[in-house]
Amino acid sequence: MSDTLLVAREGDVARVTINRPDKLNCMDTAMWRRMGELFAGFDADETLRCIVLGGAGGRAFCVGADIAEFGTTRANAEQARAYARLTHGALGRIAACRHPIVVAIRGLCVGGGLELACVADLRIATAGSRFGIPVKRLGLVVATTEMAPLIRLVGPANTKDILLTGDIFGAERALHMGLVNRVLPDDGFEAGVEAVVASIVEGAPLVARWHKKFADRLMDPRPLSDAEHDESYNCFDTEDFRIGSAAFLAKTKPAFKGR
Repeated sequence: MSDTLLVAREGDVARVTINRPDKLNCMDTAMWRRMGELFAGFDADETLRCIVLGGAGGRAFCVGADIAEFGTTRANAEQARAYARLTHGALGRIAACRHPIVVAIRGLCVGGGLELACVADLRIATAGSRFGIPVKRLGLVVATTEMAPLIRLVGPANTKDILLTGDIFGAERALHMGLVNRVLPDDGFEAGVEAVVASIVEGAPLVARWHKKFADRLMDPRPLSDAEHDESYNCFDTEDFRIGSAAFLAKTKPAFKGR
């Protein structure tokens, strides 16, 4: 299992690669468990500024669950609920991770793989990537917990289109509906992803975490508390604000410290 999720650290960027290219990077139960553990650890790491999630081999980012396990993990509703507690736990830890998460998508991004991508912050795809959730062909339902991030991204009408038709569609349609943030040519794709990551990393990390937190909170219809409103101004007490302000006036590049 350790070889099926590759983890690398390059300075303040962590990279996770789903490494089952012979199976189109499908996820078995051990991988889901490990994915949740990894992102819980990332969330606790004060030195991180960005996480990049991708798939090995170029044919797929991820095609979701390993169907070969269904006979033992999802043979009935009781098993399916237990399996969902595991996968939803992993998706929840990714969604709750305070650091910006960029998903680099080559090839197929379907089923649970698309659900995985939806809980990240930015999705960057090659022009040849393909998307969809064709679970109707398996007689499966997308659980409400898994559907919610998709609805937040593309709205109920597009969500129904994706699920009711089961279509597999291209990157331009995904971009048009807001499923992905950017579509890049296959040639130079890695360089394009790295440019986005570099742009995130050069900013003040506390600001990135606050912006992510606030954007997610504003999707919740509950009114903001006074404390939540006030949190918007905590940045003025940070060392990074003083560094950034001084650098702006001096016309130099700031070196943020995350404090």
